[in-house]
Amino acid sequence: MNLTELSLRQMRSALDKKEISSAELTQSYLDNIKKTDAKIESYVTVCEEAAMEQANAAQERINANEVSPLTGIPLAIKDNICTEGVRTTCASRMLEDFIPPYNATVMEKLNNENAVMLGKTSMDEFAMGSTTQTAYEKKTKNPYDLEKVPGGSSGGSAAAVSAMLAPAALGSDTGGSIRQPSSFCGVTGLKPTYARVSRYGLIAFASSLDQIGPIARSAEDCGYLLNRVSGFDPHDGTSMHMAVPDFTAKCGQGVKGLKIALPKEFFEDGATEFVRKTVLSAAEKLKAMGAELVECSMPALKYAVPAYFLISSAEAASNLARFDGIKYGHRSEKGSTYGELIMNSRSEGFGREVKRRIMLGNYALSSGYYDAYYGKACALRQEIREEYNKIFETADVILTPTAPRTAFGINENITDPKMIYYSDICTVTVNIASLPAISTTCGYDESGMPVGMSIIGKMWDEETIIGAADAFEKTFTRIPAKGVC
Repeated sequence: MNLTELSLRQMRSALDKKEISSAELTQSYLDNIKKTDAKIESYVTVCEEAAMEQANAAQERINANEVSPLTGIPLAIKDNICTEGVRTTCASRMLEDFIPPYNATVMEKLNNENAVMLGKTSMDEFAMGSTTQTAYEKKTKNPYDLEKVPGGSSGGSAAAVSAMLAPAALGSDTGGSIRQPSSFCGVTGLKPTYARVSRYGLIAFASSLDQIGPIARSAEDCGYLLNRVSGFDPHDGTSMHMAVPDFTAKCGQGVKGLKIALPKEFFEDGATEFVRKTVLSAAEKLKAMGAELVECSMPALKYAVPAYFLISSAEAASNLARFDGIKYGHRSEKGSTYGELIMNSRSEGFGREVKRRIMLGNYALSSGYYDAYYGKACALRQEIREEYNKIFETADVILTPTAPRTAFGINENITDPKMIYYSDICTVTVNIASLPAISTTCGYDESGMPVGMSIIGKMWDEETIIGAADAFEKTFTRIPAKGVC
């Protein structure tokens, strides 16, 4: 039995039947990390000793038949989710030595289940990027080709799952940061409905867009993990006070009768011909399985990237104002006055991309420009929501490419902000409209790099998109990452 190839449900069954122990399962992943992560650099921090202690404690619960769905199962956690006593850096020099005194709510939920934390995964600095190359410490590589980016900002989480260095992971998604790296790394990633999962303890990028979600090797595993981290949290004023359904309820039910919309703009604006054909071919497979394809249009897509970057940068400028090197964060050794100290601390602590977005956000919020930029972006947000509502009048879900192209080279246009920003064109509207979406692999290009497709659902309807992705995955054979074989 290859322990690192088991699904989460298979792990649960094997643990409960005492066919394996949590320590054996955890050690198998730690061994993989020791063997290959020096090449991939998916982890910022590996919690080897603590993970084995957690595994042994979980095994005591299993032996006493006091089991929750995640008891004894190892997971990886993105490094912008606060973990008490464990370094949480946001992949930034600003927080390189920050050790949170508390847990994020999602971590409390996992700890209450006696899950095992393997470590903290790398990311773009403060989740601002689509490559994981803006990270201060570990610039993660794509497990399918170590010369290519894993996507971002949750590139470390996606790469770890892809390379068998974790069975599943938590990431965060502000404009595609779960789905795009999942597409590039050939795994499945789910961005839940905004307010489905508590953001308490998630170090904020853009508070109206951020959402924590799962990355795994299947849609069912994503739903299985989402079941355990969702729910109302009094610490998060935006979290929804509603019952948590079983997000895997529609797995195995197929797609017969499901109406799938195909907005033409997603297949025209920047998508390569290969990506377009691959995703449309996947749509035809779903049609052959009994789904109905519905043509539609989303004219506002052409404004989505500018609207997203204005909204997210404005919120980032406000959220990151707290990092001044005084209370916490990197403090410069230079500066003879209070103002100089803050200026130098922020100049040294933040990387180029973070500085760019802070400046853009402050400009958009400044007197005389607020209405012209931020105000218009908020108006576009409402227009995008209305266009989605119109599409959902005639369809159950929407199918699009996850990214307009497959993973690109680490040195390929990596310094061109416009090129990087427009790689999010297929994902940002979901965050703007607060909708759920899941990305899963639907093909491979001529060099063997994965192609991802996204299934977008109505608010609070994660079960349908997980079920649809599961149905496709059952007909599709994934190719393991060759870069670590």
